[in-house]
Amino acid sequence: MSRALFDEMRRRMEHFRRSEQKVARFVLRQPEEVIHMRIVDLATEAKVSEPTVVRFCRALGCNGFQDFKLQLAQMLASGSQFAQFSMNDSDSVAEFSQSIFDSTVGTLLSVRDRLDNQALSQAINVLTMANRVEFYGFGASGAVASDAQHKFFRLQISTAAYTDPHMQNMSAVTLNEGDVVVAISQTGRTRALVASVRLARETGATVIGLCPSGSPLAEEVTLPLYIDVHEDTEIYTPMSSRIAHLVLIDVLAVGVAKTRGPKLAEQLREVKKSLNPLRFPEQEGKP
Repeated sequence: MSRALFDEMRRRMEHFRRSEQKVARFVLRQPEEVIHMRIVDLATEAKVSEPTVVRFCRALGCNGFQDFKLQLAQMLASGSQFAQFSMNDSDSVAEFSQSIFDSTVGTLLSVRDRLDNQALSQAINVLTMANRVEFYGFGASGAVASDAQHKFFRLQISTAAYTDPHMQNMSAVTLNEGDVVVAISQTGRTRALVASVRLARETGATVIGLCPSGSPLAEEVTLPLYIDVHEDTEIYTPMSSRIAHLVLIDVLAVGVAKTRGPKLAEQLREVKKSLNPLRFPEQEGKP
């Protein structure tokens, strides 16, 4: 069993009844304990009825509680126990800290396993040949766009990042064939971003989208790279999708650097060398 069970819980979280959400969140927090529980134990710990536990299990496609426990045990045995972040107000720093790290690791592994490597190769080739690369994003995705610009300007590519809709529109209409836009969105539903992408495509530019599949943005871009991460609506939930976007930007940057070859590698060494005078030297013999 893969991470599909936890993925399904994350996907369905908003659609579960409130009582079923209690069961899901308890399972996500303490899966190792659940596999040793009786149905009455889980119902008591989650503060729900036994029929609610059965209904929760069947909603996930299991025949009942025992079948659910079997699939959960198989998943844990395969080392795929990283789950969605979930916490109680009573959780200690150590408990919610571990939960955040586990959730992020699980998100990254899930995104990695679902990546379309052919689309990824195409995106790397397009970026390698680009005359100009512009990164668009808003909010947390705007921070990813800025990080991407920081990564790509060192690759001898003319690049910029825009997080304002007016600047994105002005950038879009000045593009030409051979230019590339990388549109970044955690939801894929931001109207202003979709509008800018349409303008960019009208100029003949290629648009790469880092966004969820089936989203309005995914339908508009030239080359989508799907990042399907369900973000729970809990107030404390960290934005793991942002981390996934940052890692995918790193993958694209490394792919472009590798494709451009030894000459660029030498340039990158010079860039790194230029930073040495700005730093304190490392202390020799430091324990």
